[in-house]
Amino acid sequence: MQSRYFTINDIPQGTPGRELFELHEAELAELAEGEVRIRNTWLSVDPYMRGRMSGVKTYIDPFVIGEPLEGAAVGEVIASRDARLAVGDKVRHMAGWRDIAQLPGDQVEPLPGIEVPEQAYLGVLGMPGMTAWTGLNRIAEMRDGDNVLVSAASGAVGSLAVQLAKAKGGTVVGIAGAPEKLAWLESHGIKAVSYRDRDTQQLTEALKAACPEGFDVYYENVGGVCLEAALNTLRTGGRIAVCGMIARYNAEGPAPGPSNLAMVLIQRLRMLGFIIFDHWADYPRFLEEVGPRVANGEIDYAETVETGLERTPDAFLALFEGANTGKMLVRL
Repeated sequence: MQSRYFTINDIPQGTPGRELFELHEAELAELAEGEVRIRNTWLSVDPYMRGRMSGVKTYIDPFVIGEPLEGAAVGEVIASRDARLAVGDKVRHMAGWRDIAQLPGDQVEPLPGIEVPEQAYLGVLGMPGMTAWTGLNRIAEMRDGDNVLVSAASGAVGSLAVQLAKAKGGTVVGIAGAPEKLAWLESHGIKAVSYRDRDTQQLTEALKAACPEGFDVYYENVGGVCLEAALNTLRTGGRIAVCGMIARYNAEGPAPGPSNLAMVLIQRLRMLGFIIFDHWADYPRFLEEVGPRVANGEIDYAETVETGLERTPDAFLALFEGANTGKMLVRL
């Protein structure tokens, strides 16, 4: 059986171009003892993958030029030499960016039994959802009544973060850009503020108008002007959970630091970055708490879907244009 998969042919500088990605086809080896073969049905593309294209090891190994790219995927087992996994099982794994995956069974996880569409385990009940829950509850230690600010608030992580925060009873403000994203936030009872065409002072003023008493928690996905404005609007003792800095992912040189970092001292703020892989042991607790709320419709989630393996690079690049509402997915 053959597998089609994507590679990169260079280390990109700045925003990657479509020509960076190459589609290949290869014959799969015979299944070895303990291996499984999976027909992927859904692929995830995520902003962190840009960092893996840098050629530099960070908290995760970089992609290797000419080797198959990796990412979260769900699919169906079509052949197995692992006693834990049977043909027909629906599973999640990290051998995405391809149509047929073959890998050791200990790198494959059967999907949980919650009654949700299978692709939800790549989004609201997958790594993005777990990231939102962990940042608020473990890193920022969100409490009942906290006022919470979330950047990239209509994305895969932010869209769950604002809903989890709203359930705590405080004022929740989401920063987004496109009118339809702002409308999505407002439709869910979230105060929405646009960052577009606003400098730090203008965004600060807009955030203060949305929440005059200031914020207790800032969930950081973006950096740049969003971080500077947040620093200006946090209450004394505020907590910042740093999940991502998408504003600098395609930067060709060092990004300037916040010009108002002194606010960390003045307001006695706590700012802590985190990588979700370090907290994955908490996934069962997250699933127990959030899964039923997703299944019964209490928590809403949005998806932006591209169709066909060939569209995977386009879906990935669209993340940096703000083209997605909710989780960006590729349906095979």
